[in-house]
Amino acid sequence: MTYERRKIPMSYESRDVARAASGVLLAGALLGAALLPDAPARVSVRLTEWKVELSQGTIAPGTVRFAITNAGSIPHAFEVGGQGVEKQTAIIQPGASGTLTLDLKPGSYEVYCPVGDDSHKKLGMVARLSVVGAHSATPPGVKAIQVVGGGPVIQILPGPFPFPDSAAPVLKQFGDEREGLESQVLRGPYSNNVAPVSGTFTFTAWDKGATRDSVDGVAEFTAQDGARWKLVLDRVQTKDVPHHPRFGGVIMGLYYHGNTGVHTPLVPTINSAVALWAFGHLSRNGAVVSDNAMVHVMLLSRTRREGDFALACWDCSPNKIEELQLQILPGPGEPKFDTPGGFLFVNWEKSGSRPGVG
Repeated sequence: MTYERRKIPMSYESRDVARAASGVLLAGALLGAALLPDAPARVSVRLTEWKVELSQGTIAPGTVRFAITNAGSIPHAFEVGGQGVEKQTAIIQPGASGTLTLDLKPGSYEVYCPVGDDSHKKLGMVARLSVVGAHSATPPGVKAIQVVGGGPVIQILPGPFPFPDSAAPVLKQFGDEREGLESQVLRGPYSNNVAPVSGTFTFTAWDKGATRDSVDGVAEFTAQDGARWKLVLDRVQTKDVPHHPRFGGVIMGLYYHGNTGVHTPLVPTINSAVALWAFGHLSRNGAVVSDNAMVHVMLLSRTRREGDFALACWDCSPNKIEELQLQILPGPGEPKFDTPGGFLFVNWEKSGSRPGVG
C-alpha cells in the first residue's frame, strides 16, 4: 500500500511454529552481519531427543553450510525443505557429526529429522529457518524495508500509562474503543514497568499495494520469567478489525499515535519507518502456543530513555528512529498467554533498517 503522510486509521497481523533454539540469542551486531548480501553463512545444528537446535534462525540468502552434531542417544539425520529445496544428510550416529551445504534463496524453510518416515519430526525434531536479505527481488514500484533489532532488549509489563492527563482528551475520539483504552490507562501494555531481557528480531516487509503486502521474519527472545519464545512472521493482515479503525497492510513513513488522532493515544507521538499488523506462529519453550497470534511491529522514534527505559516524552517525533517494538496478542478466540497481562511486548532499543533492494 502507498499512503501519503496524512491522518488515517491503523491495522493488525503474523506467522510460524517451530522448536526454540537454545543457542539463538545472538548479538544484534551478528544479526546485522548475517543480513549483508553475499556473506557466507554457517549454521550449527544440534540434534537430540526430541529437538533440532540452530545456532541462528535468520540468515542471508546464498551458500549455507550446516554443521550438524548428533548429541542424542539414537541415530538421527537432518533435512532442509522449502522454496523448492528438499535435501537431507545420511544417517548420523550418536556422537557423530555431518555437514550439509546448500544454496538458499529468500523465504521460510523447515529443518527437521526425517528418520522413521518423519516420526522423529512428529515427536518435535523440527525448527524453522528464515532466509532474508538483499537477494530478495523487489519489483518496480514495490517498497521494501529490512529491519534488524539491536541494542538493549526490554520486556514491557502491565502498568499504568505515564501520561494519562495528556491522553484523556484524545480518548474521547475513540468511540467503541474508548472503554478498553481507558482500562489500559490503569493497567496496560504502554507502561514504565519494564524488565531487561535478551533476544533477536529481524524481518523484511514489502509494501506491494492493496492486499498483497507481505512480511518475512523471526523473533526469538527469553522473557523476564525465563520462558523462551519464538515467533515467525509471514502473513500481513490487510483488513481492518471491527471497532479498531486501523489501516491494514505495511505502512511506511507515518506520523501518528499520541495527540495526532491517528490510532491509540497510549503511545507518544512518533514517526515510524514501518508499521504493520500480522498473524504469526508462536511457540513457548518449544511448544506451540498459537498459529494465529496477532502481532504488531513498528520501527519508530525512540520513546524510552537510557538507563531505566521509562517513557521519556509525550511528543517523541523529533527523536531518532531506532526503537523496534514487537507486541504479540492471542489470536481471535484464543486464551491469554501465560505471561503478565496475557500479552507479550518486547522492545529493541537501538535498531536499524535499510531499504530492500532487488
